[in-house]
Amino acid sequence: MATYGQVARLAGLGPHARQVGYALSALPPGSRVPWHRVINARGEVSRRARPGAELTQRMLLEHEGHRFDARGRVRLSVVQWKPRG
Repeated sequence: MATYGQVARLAGLGPHARQVGYALSALPPGSRVPWHRVINARGEVSRRARPGAELTQRMLLEHEGHRFDARGRVRLSVVQWKPRG
């Protein structure tokens, strides 16, 4: 998993994490981009404009074996993607 901010930095967008969220929300249905693996800096699934969309993301992550605590967070220290080099 990666955070919106992490993806923004890697894409050369600096501190503009929201731009990553906008780009992911604009993906066409059936896109192969693993959008569900991008979460916020607190380790949470971010709220969406469309009710229930965040539940879909959480279910996809749980299906992959990720566990959420009682606050709805994953441990970023364990699951966050660490790029090589």
